[in-house]
Amino acid sequence: MTQNTNTQALSDVGVSIWLDDLNRPMVTGDELKTLVETKNVVGVTSNPTIFASALSNGSAYNEQVAELAASGKGVDEAVFTITTEDVISACDILRPVYDATNGEDGRVSIEVDPRMARDTDGTIKMAKQLWETIDRPNCMIKIPATVEGLPAISATLAEGISVNVTLIFSLDRYRGVMNAFLTGLEQARENGKDLSTIRSVASFFVSRVDTEFDKRLDAIGSDAAKELKSKAGIANARLAYQAFEEVFGTPRWQTLADDGAHVQRPLWASTGVKDPNLSDTLYVVELAAPNTVNTMPPKTLDALADHGEIAGDRVSGSYDEAKATMDALEQVGVSYADVVEQLETEGLEKFEASWEELLGSVRSELEKAGDNK
Repeated sequence: MTQNTNTQALSDVGVSIWLDDLNRPMVTGDELKTLVETKNVVGVTSNPTIFASALSNGSAYNEQVAELAASGKGVDEAVFTITTEDVISACDILRPVYDATNGEDGRVSIEVDPRMARDTDGTIKMAKQLWETIDRPNCMIKIPATVEGLPAISATLAEGISVNVTLIFSLDRYRGVMNAFLTGLEQARENGKDLSTIRSVASFFVSRVDTEFDKRLDAIGSDAAKELKSKAGIANARLAYQAFEEVFGTPRWQTLADDGAHVQRPLWASTGVKDPNLSDTLYVVELAAPNTVNTMPPKTLDALADHGEIAGDRVSGSYDEAKATMDALEQVGVSYADVVEQLETEGLEKFEASWEELLGSVRSELEKAGDNK
């Protein structure tokens, strides 16, 4: 099969396209394999919201739920079994990509229980449990970038486990994430781990930043505020890429690279536009840069394939303009610190709500299966 021209153009810039979706039909049929062959998809990310949606749509999980009910499994254990099975299947489909890219891509991410986001030890324990259960080298464990998550990231990496750090909104927290990554690799080296086998990405959220900034700009209502709408997300991400270039140009990093370590790539998450007035490929085109990942919901991937116009690297060298944008936002009265704190809190709340929805759906299906015995 031939790759789509637009997705190939993005790949040629140095962007890895990962799909932000995972469900049972996708991995039991040919859908994921076809996306790899026709739209340059080289990875998959999942989260509690995606799993909750997958389970509530259709009957793909009914047979497995009935088996779990018959064996007396509880809700948490059933959810763990269902979600890890999908990830194992996706890992196996993407294994040729993993092998062809020397482990850089072909990755499938699964998140720790979001109720653990403020529990360092609980996160470490569940990360190890997921890694051991899935038992695939191309799996990545997603850990939220909370203050409590940072030491868990280091400890998980120190065990030789690949990590996708999620829910990053602020530049300060992103620098903390990169420090946690370097610390984890240093500990892994002390533990005798092969650094070349450990991979990590840092998921920096984009569209949610615009949504919150724009809401506040609308409330201010001045001409200067209106001029700044829908600019914060891209500016924030571009400054994150500047920080990435700085950190991975330090002697501390070079020492690890000399021992076989790979950089922690920035991953642009939340790249589906929320504002219908914006181009549906905005966060793909404007954040194209070497050594990055863009994880797209299916709708955004389809838009890119259909009409996305990739204009090369749009990030490198854009830092002065990006900083000017962020400064202007502060000047019109929008507090960056307040926005990013709120986004982290809301992000965790949304994932916890989705997890509870997932637990509720499985509980209901287990009860129904039990009634039908």
